[in-house]
Amino acid sequence: MTPDTAMEAEARLRAHPCFYSGAHRKFARMHLPVAPKCNIQCNYCDRKYDCTNESRPGVTSEVLTPKQAVEKVSYVRGKLENLSVIGIAGPGDPLANEETFETLELMKKEFPEITFCLSTNGLNLPKNADRLKELGVRFVTVTMNAIDPEIGARLYDFVMFEGKAYHGEEAAKILIDNQLEGIRRATEAGITVKVNSVLVPGINMDHLPAVAKRAKELGAYIVNILPLIPVPGTKFESMRAPTSKERKQLQDECEVDIRQMRHCRQCRADAIGLLGEDRSAEFAHFTCATKERDIIMPPEQKSSYRIAVATSSGKGVDQHFGLTEVFRTYRFEDGKVVPGPSIDVTEEQEIPLFGPGHRTKIEATSDKLKGMDAVISTKFGLPAIELLKENGIEPIEDSGDLEAAVRKAVASIRGERASPSSPDQATAE
Repeated sequence: MTPDTAMEAEARLRAHPCFYSGAHRKFARMHLPVAPKCNIQCNYCDRKYDCTNESRPGVTSEVLTPKQAVEKVSYVRGKLENLSVIGIAGPGDPLANEETFETLELMKKEFPEITFCLSTNGLNLPKNADRLKELGVRFVTVTMNAIDPEIGARLYDFVMFEGKAYHGEEAAKILIDNQLEGIRRATEAGITVKVNSVLVPGINMDHLPAVAKRAKELGAYIVNILPLIPVPGTKFESMRAPTSKERKQLQDECEVDIRQMRHCRQCRADAIGLLGEDRSAEFAHFTCATKERDIIMPPEQKSSYRIAVATSSGKGVDQHFGLTEVFRTYRFEDGKVVPGPSIDVTEEQEIPLFGPGHRTKIEATSDKLKGMDAVISTKFGLPAIELLKENGIEPIEDSGDLEAAVRKAVASIRGERASPSSPDQATAE
């Protein structure tokens, strides 16, 4: 596969939803769960199978053989016209599984026009960077949580390297050295690199700016700071997740050195579709993916609508649902957008992003928004989407001009609430 020209490389970047923020609402990605084995044990990771209701890295409903992966991609492409990226992200570490390379070889032959990417802990990246380039991999994500072995020793239980198990600082140093060298070699090979860093309060929060700076020095394109998910059964199950404020402050600090990914959804190893609209369950057994959707009976049409907006200025939609302290509300009636009272959820911002408390935070926020027909923000997490819908509130992702977003939201609500045979399919004026 010949190297991309500068123009081709830019086009691929702008069509990758995980590397370019403007792409995540336009282009879909598909993760192939062909790599079950892992060569390290992170203290926050538990790779579960057949868990369709859980969305986090390492989770998948099935493990595919390379041949099955090709068949599934061929099927899904017929259903998703905007599929731009095929990635391998586990459920273990792709570079610890020879099936990863078999899959990439088949993909290169069958789908040469698709962009290939891969996520790894980086342990085996130095010796495989050139091999990945030859197989057409153009994007690699390396999860690097520390560059100090003393800190790394608190994050990893063990590292398996060249047939031997390592623990403590020795294990962390081996992993970190390979991560740094792997990032350097990958970028020199012309592969675009993203560094993921899991934010663990009390362990690496103050250290991550140094990680981000080092990533930039090695040629990484972007850094993605992921909040810890305290998973039951792991060593970190009792650790607290960071708050949204803590994460944002850290992102702002690190952005001085390197661009930050702020739209990550911490996807499953078998994720399919747009970020935030995972359709993996639909394709879990792709030969049976033709089941009909439930038919929603429409309630009576309304003449006015109340919309809450995540906005910092009152002029544009510019905030994430979970980071918004004050929602401004608007009433749409007789073709006009009229400002209403604000809804203050400031006190909920001090609750961690994950864990039991986070559910309480979303519930409290959703309760305060009851009575709204829709909430507009730049992004929503899946739990927020579920709770809002339970309260009869439509979560709508949008950005830009506020009044235009409100009108589009009303049009969307009318479209979803009207039955297919209803004569009232009018959009907002």
